Amino acid sequence: MSDFLFARSQMAMSLAFHIVFAALGIGMPPLMAMAEGMYLRTKQPVYLDLCHRWVKGTAILFAVGAVSGTVLSFELGLLWPGFMEHAGAIIGMPFSLEGFAFFTEAIFLGVYLYGWNRVSPLIHWLSGVVVALSGIFSGIFVVTANAWMNSPAGFKIVDGQITDINPIAAILNPASFHEVVHMTLAAFVATGFMVAAVHAFFLLRDRSNPFHRAALGLALAVACISMPLQILSGDVSARAVARLQPAKLAAMEAHYRTQAGAPLVIGGIPRDRTMTTDYALVIPHGLSFLATHDPNAKVAGLEEFPRDDWPNVRIVHWAFDIMVGSGMVMLALTLCADGLWLKYRLLPDKRWLLRGLVAAGPLGFLAIETGWFVTELGRQPWIIYGVMRTGEAVTPMPGLVVPFVTFNAVYIFLAIVVVFLLRRQFLETGYLAPAQPSEVTRA
Repeated sequence: MSDFLFARSQMAMSLAFHIVFAALGIGMPPLMAMAEGMYLRTKQPVYLDLCHRWVKGTAILFAVGAVSGTVLSFELGLLWPGFMEHAGAIIGMPFSLEGFAFFTEAIFLGVYLYGWNRVSPLIHWLSGVVVALSGIFSGIFVVTANAWMNSPAGFKIVDGQITDINPIAAILNPASFHEVVHMTLAAFVATGFMVAAVHAFFLLRDRSNPFHRAALGLALAVACISMPLQILSGDVSARAVARLQPAKLAAMEAHYRTQAGAPLVIGGIPRDRTMTTDYALVIPHGLSFLATHDPNAKVAGLEEFPRDDWPNVRIVHWAFDIMVGSGMVMLALTLCADGLWLKYRLLPDKRWLLRGLVAAGPLGFLAIETGWFVTELGRQPWIIYGVMRTGEAVTPMPGLVVPFVTFNAVYIFLAIVVVFLLRRQFLETGYLAPAQPSEVTRA
């Protein structure tokens, strides 16, 4: 492996690790606020118990996410100095705003953790709402910076130098809206399904447990609202990519040759040499319809672009198919849950549905990881699309295998710590032990 590949691999591992905690940082605080809001409204102790348990797990995840996010910020400067030299003044504002949102979230999370019985119930709940909003805005500002890399705006290039920087135009670049909406909804979907899977697992053991029934109800509410909206945002995103990054769309769909009425290619083995995809399921006119809502529209194939500008077609295509496939499975489960709720007006708790939710628990995060593969690898070989190649931005320092191994060891250690702490938290609060009412519930 070359130093360049070690640099890319280290950044990929860092992003893949951090994105899990970033998504949970967006999705968990609204669940906490919903639980406490339900307690304030109904005065049922089970919701207060649920809020107490969720906030402890959220604090653990927040701490690890802060560590991994700090590592990422250092890596941007250490591994990609060429990128920061050109783009630092442009993406500085969204990262500064993200830092402001992060510190706001940390402050009010402290109030939420230690403010029980020290502030009024309403103020305590409002601090949880601020935590939720801060987490969402923190994610939004980071995603706008990534969107700028995919659709650079807000500057001019004069004699090879970036001038006339407009940071507001950079934040509001053409890719910002669809990326922000898609990622925020993805965090809600992934968190909702993961939390639902945990509580569905314990409901299969004890169908009448009020704690797990209340938790499953809130998690399903988030998942069932977010998932259909995510499908709509995916449609908007696909058409935006077709307009802004046609080479990425062609790689996503393993679409090699320009044609009208382009077919949708699902699965298969893309072969760049022959520009064919073997063993694929082909749906006539499908790609043209999805990209433009016109089944006969012309869609540019990879043949339109220099071979040096092609992304890794196999990885991008397979990652895209995994993301979409995961989303379709989760959509089917949400529709089943919606149907059962509309029919019985009760919590959907059929055994087959609970088993399906347990099996689908990791799918939201699988979709997030593969979606970021599509976003980042689909932009290659550009770090700033159409402006700077990734190879031009990497550090000239040799020996990048050392930080690659070191940081991966840190991530493995952090993962072990998270599993240990969450498992201990589960044992202490009765998740893994026989269901017993907690002190809050007894009170």
